[in-house]
Amino acid sequence: MTIDSTPPNGSPQPALSIVVPAYQEASTIEQALVRMRDEFDRLHRPYELLLISDGNVDGTEVAAARVEFPQMQICHYTPNRGKGYALRYGFERAHAPVVAFIDADLDIHPSCVRDLLAQLEATGVDAVIGSKVHPLSTVQYPRFRRFQSRVFRLLIRSLFRLDVADTQTGCKVFRREVLDTCLPRVRSEGYLLDLELLVLANDAGYRVVEGPIILDYQFATSTGVSAVREMLREVAGLARRRRASRRAGTWITPRTANRGS
Repeated sequence: MTIDSTPPNGSPQPALSIVVPAYQEASTIEQALVRMRDEFDRLHRPYELLLISDGNVDGTEVAAARVEFPQMQICHYTPNRGKGYALRYGFERAHAPVVAFIDADLDIHPSCVRDLLAQLEATGVDAVIGSKVHPLSTVQYPRFRRFQSRVFRLLIRSLFRLDVADTQTGCKVFRREVLDTCLPRVRSEGYLLDLELLVLANDAGYRVVEGPIILDYQFATSTGVSAVREMLREVAGLARRRRASRRAGTWITPRTANRGS
């Protein structure tokens, strides 16, 4: 089942699409959307916000509809399919040449979208991703979590030659061409989507850089052993799939090769 709440006809073509995946956020979604609306209205450009209700059973989409937000479209479907599926679902319905992803919770301040967008436009890169370990980020980040992040970064760099420190933070801005090219090739429907998308973009020759974020969450606990084990299993699976696809010539084609053909 899908319910789409579409903005009024006659709205200007958006310059920015903001995709917000939401799962079981009924208690906080109104506050989060008000904060997003107030922040994004300061962009001084037409934008659309697509709230993707990923099979919620707690009334997240009902609570969201109570917020007066003309630029918002609410998309609700069942059953729950995972964050990766929700992001892809939102992108397929986005209209702008630049697309941002931000989590629906209150952890990441929505001003980060504006800052990453400004960095994208000032530098001419293809994507800017928020990073908890960027030197200008404002975040409480325990020493053990820093150690985990450093080890994970070394692993990702050795497996994929991906030189970014934080692939999983829920705030990213892409030029549409990157998503048009790479997202259809992503197989993950869960949290590995972020990494798989960035690996594909990197292998295609797109320029991806990191930007600062403001993170309010205090990281009360560190990642559990089972979660780390599952993430490592999925990363290993992606590495094997990429290796096999490259041998078969079915992995993504570098843009330099496209230009030369």
